[in-house]
Amino acid sequence: MTHKRAIIISAEFASFVGRGRVDPAWLPPEPIVIGFGDMGEPAVSILASENVDHGAGGHILLFAISRAACLRMFGLLPSVAGSWYLSADLRELGRALVAVEGESEVAGMLRVGRSLELLCRLFEALEEHRMVEFHGKTSLSEIDAKRVAAAHQLVSESWREPLTVAEVARRSGLGKAKLTQGFREMYQCTVAEAVSERRLSHARTLLSLSDLPISSVGYRCGYQSNASFTRAFVRRFGTTPTDLRRREKGKDGPAAPLP
Repeated sequence: MTHKRAIIISAEFASFVGRGRVDPAWLPPEPIVIGFGDMGEPAVSILASENVDHGAGGHILLFAISRAACLRMFGLLPSVAGSWYLSADLRELGRALVAVEGESEVAGMLRVGRSLELLCRLFEALEEHRMVEFHGKTSLSEIDAKRVAAAHQLVSESWREPLTVAEVARRSGLGKAKLTQGFREMYQCTVAEAVSERRLSHARTLLSLSDLPISSVGYRCGYQSNASFTRAFVRRFGTTPTDLRRREKGKDGPAAPLP
């Protein structure tokens, strides 16, 4: 039975390279397992740890890091159901790790160093919301799927702007019909719904963590009137901004002002 090469960095982190199965003896306790596919695909996925051996075969590179280490070092736990498009620079790092050959001490040091660099840069991208989440299979070509992913990233980063479907399509190099199809297939929403979700999620954070007036929160999040902001907020969260703030303050005490 062929096993992947295990690169043991510490008791809390190991990487696995090559074809074959993962020897469970080398997994850290309560691991988060990250699969990188064959490094030619644009997606990275989180595998359920109890099924890692079954799902490892399709990945030429795997990371396994303990949940405790994730929280201690990066302050976050990736969703077990999550899958993201991997940027070109991170794919190159993964390929460089897989490409290390030999059994020498230098080769071992390279594998450890490249594993650590890729791990840190991956979590940095997740923390900064630069990883575009992928929610399902698509009938789009690989090029168009990447453009739709870039469009979703644009929405995630530029939601404060007055984005329209036409503007997002133009900036991502897609037609409006292809962009709409891609969002439906990959993210199960429209462009407008994705923009609204980012605006309202940020508004909820501001309501919970600041003493800004309700109208200022709405304006900061792209709404031109308090009425339109309140209607959108109620549709999304089932409560008004005022009621949500009242409940949050009741639980946590006075909110701290934000700049």
